[in-house]
Amino acid sequence: MRVLYFDCFSGISGDMAVGALLDLGVDQELFKAELSKLKIDGYEIIVEKKVRNGISGTDFQVVLHDGHPNHAGHERRHSGGGTAQAHMGHNSAGHGTAHTGHRSLRDIEEILEKSGLKRKVKEFSLKAFGEIAKAEARVHGKDIYEIHFHEVGAVDTIIDIVGTAVCIDLLGVQKVFSSALHDGKGFIECQHGILPVPVPAVMEMLAGSGIPIVTEDVGTELITPTGMAIVKCLASGFGNMPAMIVDRIGYGFGKRETGRFNGLRAVLGTLFGEDTLMEEIAVLETNIDDLSPEILGFVMEQLFEHGALDVFYTPVHMKKNRPAVMLTVISSKDREAKMVDIILRQTSTLGIRRSLSGRYRLDRDTVRVETRYGEVRVKVASYGDYIKYAPEYEDCREIALRTGIPIISIYNDACSKMGERTGKC
Repeated sequence: MRVLYFDCFSGISGDMAVGALLDLGVDQELFKAELSKLKIDGYEIIVEKKVRNGISGTDFQVVLHDGHPNHAGHERRHSGGGTAQAHMGHNSAGHGTAHTGHRSLRDIEEILEKSGLKRKVKEFSLKAFGEIAKAEARVHGKDIYEIHFHEVGAVDTIIDIVGTAVCIDLLGVQKVFSSALHDGKGFIECQHGILPVPVPAVMEMLAGSGIPIVTEDVGTELITPTGMAIVKCLASGFGNMPAMIVDRIGYGFGKRETGRFNGLRAVLGTLFGEDTLMEEIAVLETNIDDLSPEILGFVMEQLFEHGALDVFYTPVHMKKNRPAVMLTVISSKDREAKMVDIILRQTSTLGIRRSLSGRYRLDRDTVRVETRYGEVRVKVASYGDYIKYAPEYEDCREIALRTGIPIISIYNDACSKMGERTGKC
């Protein structure tokens, strides 16, 4: 399995992430060709090889056509907790606009959805912007669609997030891991005034995530909201680098002087050993005998929405022969704390049984096939040369409801197209 490890010893920002990934050897022309599918203008990209502290790496910069690189020369880390400001009303900025300074989440979603980017790139970018929007909305006490982005919604940060996803795709990365995140301390000045470090938006994204953070003796911000969203949405685990065969190392440089080496290290390689399909998961269980089925349904929806791998109820009989259900939640270890929080807050249980278990997991991906009825996503799993796949039910259902064609016909056609692509029926 091809994996990537982010070593965030000096934090992470959007430009550092793209710089480190480009430094791994991404073809710059392919990279720029993919970004052109965004169909926005008003910027150019500068990629430079530099040497810092005796280490060669890549400096990535977006220069806006109004002449302002990286927000008037400030490193994007200076965005602080003021990446967005809540404004009432709608901002209509859209395709082909230069750096207006204001975009709503709906504007960004529209740009991404109407772009020619690959589906997996769109999905990651939408997820990352959603994370930032939710955090900013909580900080400002607004709904996510009342938030109008200033720095985060600007062209250069759209490029940071989409550029990261494009690089991950071009590198063929199947899974991402990260070290614990390192941030500074003290205060920084931004558009909302003097704010504490870590900045409020970063703290909101950390809350309930299970992501470890280390405070360094550096009197400034090391993690931006953009960088936080990128690593949170990409990484499936945080901690020491997994046992892996290292292929390449890349460094992406920050712009600010921190008094130490200011860079992000990206390590590309393959997982080591025969147990590469094995991963450790958390299994959470609790018995419940006094909740409405409607509430149990809501709890299941919340658990899945926040990243549960699986959720199910099993009928049981408790003491005094009381009928009940056993709630079982299967979660990755980095999402375990959030799962526990949801169960304790949303149900009547007084305790949760917890165990760690290993599971074998096939490599997974999602591709899109063009059937005679429309485009359908197909889930693909592989083990060596063995491949299995299944059309996405929601896509088949939507086409069936829209066209009146039997869903089994759509499902079978998607399978047929996938068989033609893979040579395996």
